[in-house]
Amino acid sequence: MVTKYREIDADSRITIDADRLIVGKRLPFNVFIKDKGIIKHLFNKGMVFTNISKEILKEKGISEVYISKEEDTTINNYLSKTADKKTSPYDDPVLFKQYSFHKEEHHQIDKSLLLPNTTINFSLFALDKFDIKTIVEASEKSPATINKSVLNITGDILIKKSDIPLYHDYLNSLLKETTLPDENRTKIKALAIKENSKIVIKDLLDDPRSGEKIKESNVLVNNMIDCLLENRDAIYSLLTLRGYDYYTYTHSVNVGALSISLGIAIDLKRDDIEKLGMGAILHDIGKSTISHEILNKQGKLNETEYRIMKNHVIEGEKLLRDHKEIPDESFDAVLQHHEKLTGKGYPFQLAGNNIKLFGRITAIADCYDALTTQRPYKPAFTPFYALSIISKETGDYDADLLKTFIKMLGKIR
Repeated sequence: MVTKYREIDADSRITIDADRLIVGKRLPFNVFIKDKGIIKHLFNKGMVFTNISKEILKEKGISEVYISKEEDTTINNYLSKTADKKTSPYDDPVLFKQYSFHKEEHHQIDKSLLLPNTTINFSLFALDKFDIKTIVEASEKSPATINKSVLNITGDILIKKSDIPLYHDYLNSLLKETTLPDENRTKIKALAIKENSKIVIKDLLDDPRSGEKIKESNVLVNNMIDCLLENRDAIYSLLTLRGYDYYTYTHSVNVGALSISLGIAIDLKRDDIEKLGMGAILHDIGKSTISHEILNKQGKLNETEYRIMKNHVIEGEKLLRDHKEIPDESFDAVLQHHEKLTGKGYPFQLAGNNIKLFGRITAIADCYDALTTQRPYKPAFTPFYALSIISKETGDYDADLLKTFIKMLGKIR
């Protein structure tokens, strides 16, 4: 029997009852809702529809959801068949070991800075799930010209770790380009700050005792602050959105940018924003003590692995205490970004007023970025759904800060 759906002419989408979404089953299509008269993307294709997902729809009073008209056949298959269980390639230990090794030998970059017709002297690679393939071959002796097709590649764009200095030179050359329109120049400036920050944090994760890199981090934090004070909307360029995998250095820069932006939004003084930014961008430095196999593991960590992972907070503090130039206040972000106001966080199970402002800010930024970051085994949550989940964790996060955070990210879809 073929299921009938009402078509929404304006958006070329069809509607089904929300209670027909199956708990525990992956969604084979993107799901949209109507919120205050606006169609919003709520669930990503590939995510598992859970009881929490169902509760959020109920709490929002949503009885119907929308799917692209092109997914008509997929919807019928989804509603009428039980998903076939297939062996996941992520369960292959040999494949995973190769992926983990190659991932650490490469560096993820923002492909929006790869401008068509510009020349590069470093090779480009694409990472899609576990597959890393060459898309542009280039070197100092044999440079290549970027064409538009590179921007249409599926997956993260990577360069060799050894080519990071060449990529850094490329970023500087873009900043010196005089023929770019002012609008493009502003965006490229923000993107370059982000990309340079990722390079420094990656270096710090490799050598967390480097005093030189700590000083560079402070310069980059101030560059971020200047950029955001000049233009609040620069936050959208400073964030890495819609990636295909998780990188600790990218996550660290995202959390730094989000925390700084929230600090500005609540009118913190410049000196306090700088201290907040330093703690936020360095909040996960303790992960430098954790093996790549655990950091890159596909799926849920076992009890031992989870205990090791949680210990990154304490290890991070130990490493950073060696750097006397880091303000004491910055350690609130490092030590408290996994604490919850209800006392259910870690490592100290702090509750209420025992969690400092910088800890509260970084906790929201950290949770949001983790939820909206894609993994090879798990699609990212949409910003709208991620904020719904955080808001649902009643009492865990500072309600006033969360309201400001949601307003701050109002343009992200």
